[in-house]
Amino acid sequence: MNNLYRPDMTNAGLGFSMPSVAFDERGEAQAIELVGERALTIYVDKQEIVTLMTIGAHPELLTLGYLKNQGFFDDIVEIKIVQVDWETEAVAVVTRQGGSDFSERMAQRTVTTGCGQGTVFGRLMEKLTQIRVPDVSINQSMLYAMLDALKNYNEVYKKAGAVHGCALCTGDRIDFFVEDVGRHNAVDAIAGFMWLNDLSGADKVFYTTGRLTSEMVIKVTQMGIPILLSRSGATQMGLEMARQAGVTMISRAKGKHFLVLNGSENIEFDAIPERRRRSLEEG
Repeated sequence: MNNLYRPDMTNAGLGFSMPSVAFDERGEAQAIELVGERALTIYVDKQEIVTLMTIGAHPELLTLGYLKNQGFFDDIVEIKIVQVDWETEAVAVVTRQGGSDFSERMAQRTVTTGCGQGTVFGRLMEKLTQIRVPDVSINQSMLYAMLDALKNYNEVYKKAGAVHGCALCTGDRIDFFVEDVGRHNAVDAIAGFMWLNDLSGADKVFYTTGRLTSEMVIKVTQMGIPILLSRSGATQMGLEMARQAGVTMISRAKGKHFLVLNGSENIEFDAIPERRRRSLEEG
């Protein structure tokens, strides 16, 4: 994207944790770290949109991704300024046109199962029926390599817990990894990263530590990502939407184990032992 049309943005990311003291089961004091959690209210042309609870690591990308995933804007060129001010716990978004009015859109919303009560505005679920992601295959061995690479991340979780992690992956390369108190925040930050950098999702895999709900499928479908991978489980509606949009959905992915809930034809099972492979082919 031409820098002339990129939003003018602050760089107000916060540290993720703060020191504290807890007492263990033996009554002994232990130095620990707790995840920071801050309120961040998004304003667009001075109109209040929503308040998100976040660790604040990528507030500008979170704001962009939230607005994109909720359908407020189609083209990032429409956005002129994204300015975060932690003293007021607010982010001011200024559009190039000015005077935006989203009152009608905000009147139609569904509270989702996302941690922190994420919201899906308007008729995004109807919009989903018009989107189908591309058919993309992936090798079982590549999935294993990706899961192995992800072990080097989860920095916040390893130190303090209390967060979900999401990653944008190309093959076994981790393009961008985000942790936040709600998985929907981490998804939105990645969506903001893709939007800002004009990245296509057609060759990407999306990984999350959180469960695969309808909200997750809606968001990755909007991002054009064909493969959704989680170490957790899935909901029935999430699976139905994955089938509808053609998203390859893989749950319970940890170590050498995974369950393909949708799109098994897109998985090349190249890591099965040769004896087992011959048995499957013959049987």
